[in-house]
Amino acid sequence: MSRIFRAVIMGPPGSGKGTISERIAHTFGLQHLSSGDFLRENIAARTEAGVLAKTYIEKGLLVPDHVMTRLLLPRLEEIARSSWLLDGFPRTLAQAQALNSACDLDVVISLNVPFETLKERLTHRWIHPASGRVYNMIFNPPHVKGLDDITGEPLIQHEDDKPEALVARLRHYKDVAKPVIDFYKSKGVLHTFSDTDTDHIWPHVSSLLGSKIPAPTPSIQPSPAH
Repeated sequence: MSRIFRAVIMGPPGSGKGTISERIAHTFGLQHLSSGDFLRENIAARTEAGVLAKTYIEKGLLVPDHVMTRLLLPRLEEIARSSWLLDGFPRTLAQAQALNSACDLDVVISLNVPFETLKERLTHRWIHPASGRVYNMIFNPPHVKGLDDITGEPLIQHEDDKPEALVARLRHYKDVAKPVIDFYKSKGVLHTFSDTDTDHIWPHVSSLLGSKIPAPTPSIQPSPAH
């Protein structure tokens, strides 16, 4: 990749952000930075910001803006010469403004998936808490019902993935995301993709990124000398 490329992917819970992010990383060679993974790593490593974040999570509260920026921005400084895709951050306008002060983005991808589709996906979603691995009992079930494929440990369903909590959760996302979406729209970097199926959205995302960054060419291994 000839120049540094920085992108953010946004979307409500259940919109397929993780799947699309993995495909982008694989196809275009971007480093996939998941705020959820980074949060778990910092909590496990007991960093100062990780310990602080854990106190909010244990109370069932969202990790506040100043803690999330303290977790993420130093990491982005460490990989300042790398191209990356940021998934799960920024979630709020304050986080977007903090990120904007630290670096310029080339593209912001916003996934727009209908409420009924999100509801269907999330009510069947089960998670392995230690790793963050996500299963869907309809189209991506574990090999053994209720157990993680890698560790064999029990899967859980988040309280906020249960039907009664979903409406409030998705409405909260919409309210908080709107100023972020407007912020990136005003900067001319926002690209919105709408559909009910991740496989239908992906070709359009791939086409957009393909027009902006070249796919990495595979390195040719020299033939062994005879």
